[in-house]
Amino acid sequence: MTQRKILILYTTTMLLILTMAVSAGAEGGVVVNSSVDFYNRYVWRGLDIARTPSIQPSLSLGYCGFEFGTWGAYTLSNEASDNDEIDFWLSYTRPLENGVSVTAIITDYYFPNAGIDFFNFNDFNAVVEDTIPDPGAHTLEAGLSITGPAPFPVTVSGYVNFYNEAGDNTYFQVDYPLTVSETNLNFFCGFTGGSKDNPDYYGTDDLQAINIGVTAVRNIKVSETFALPLTVSSIVNPNAEISYLLVGLSF
Repeated sequence: MTQRKILILYTTTMLLILTMAVSAGAEGGVVVNSSVDFYNRYVWRGLDIARTPSIQPSLSLGYCGFEFGTWGAYTLSNEASDNDEIDFWLSYTRPLENGVSVTAIITDYYFPNAGIDFFNFNDFNAVVEDTIPDPGAHTLEAGLSITGPAPFPVTVSGYVNFYNEAGDNTYFQVDYPLTVSETNLNFFCGFTGGSKDNPDYYGTDDLQAINIGVTAVRNIKVSETFALPLTVSSIVNPNAEISYLLVGLSF
């Protein structure tokens, strides 16, 4: 798909979402969510993205199972500014009669400090001026997740890069939630199929577990009407032979 086609598709999608939001907002059917998280560092799918504290804001609009949102990560150190990130996603969730829920999602990964214009939608193999490779500013990923009914709420999800990533890398994860003593736990195991064309993306060229651990979320009571969710995650990346302990607060 050419840069022009991607840009037209991107712009059309944004206009459709804005039209839907305005129309549904007049009827009171839109759900707006916003939040900001503070973490001691930014770890994504078992990968150490930024080794400094990270501010992660998000904003989303939901309507009739569709959700459009944006999420960012900003480091607190100028030396790590190249890791700043802004993502956009569009998802659709469909609950089934048997209690199973299915979600399809497309995510656009964008790094504003990479020095590439935002409206550059070239694929990784695009060439400008005959000799200068220009990979574009956006990597697109498609994902699908299936969550079981209340008696067995396991979530199985899979993701694949389909635009502007040489290896078309894949990632899969299994999650199992549990509540113990007013603390919400989520046990997870994530692995990648790897890629010989771009092994640096997940750090491997073959099938490897890269993201195993547990996340605990507990509400810290501040007042009678206000509580702060405290998140603590213990993560091990067996492929990289490294572990992380993350802590975060959400507002």
